[in-house]
Amino acid sequence: MTTSDPTRPTLREHLAAALDAAEPDLAARLEHEPGSHLDLVRLARAAYDETGQLLVAAVGSARSAGCTWEQIGDVLGMTRQAAQQRYGRRDEQLPDPEAEAAPHRRQLLTPLTAFNEMRVLERAGRYGWHAVAYGPLFFEVEESDQQWEHHRSYVGAGPPRPGDGWQRIGTMWFPWVYWKRPLGVAPLPGLRDVRDLLLP
Repeated sequence: MTTSDPTRPTLREHLAAALDAAEPDLAARLEHEPGSHLDLVRLARAAYDETGQLLVAAVGSARSAGCTWEQIGDVLGMTRQAAQQRYGRRDEQLPDPEAEAAPHRRQLLTPLTAFNEMRVLERAGRYGWHAVAYGPLFFEVEESDQQWEHHRSYVGAGPPRPGDGWQRIGTMWFPWVYWKRPLGVAPLPGLRDVRDLLLP
C-alpha cells in the first residue's frame, strides 16, 4: 500500500472543490442566508446519489474484471453474501423484453469480462452487430446491414477521433465509456448465432 502524499489534495478536498464548482456562490451565501444551508443539503444529497451510482458501477466493473464477491465484500467492509445481495441484482439485468419486437434482431452476449469484451465486440461488428446496451458481464447487440467498429475509453476521455462518426453507447460504466461507429461496409456472411462469437 502506498503512503499518502501530504501535499496532494485528499478525496474530501476534491469533492469539496467539485461542489464549490457546481454552485460557486453557495459558500458566500452560507455566511448570511440561513436558507442557503438547505441548498447545501440539496447539493450534498445530489453528490451522495452520484457517488452511490459510482459505487454500483465500480462493483460492476470489479465483477466484469473477474473479482469475487468475497473480495468485493472485503473492500466494502461487509460479507460476501451482503455484497452480493446488495449489488448482485445488477448481474441479473437483462435487456427490455420488448427488444425482440425491435425492427432489427437483438441478442445478448454473456458472459463477458473487461478482458474479452472488446475482442468479442470487434468480431460482432464485422458481422454487422453493434452494441446498444450493456451492464455487468453482458452486452446487448443489434443486427444491422453494415459493419461496426467499437471502442472503449476511460471516463473523461472521448472517442478515438472526435467527429468521425462515433456514437456513445449508453451512459458511463465506471471506469469505462463505450463508443461505436458504422463503417458503411457490408457485414461478413456466415454467422448463424451471435453467441457463437463467445467461443474461443
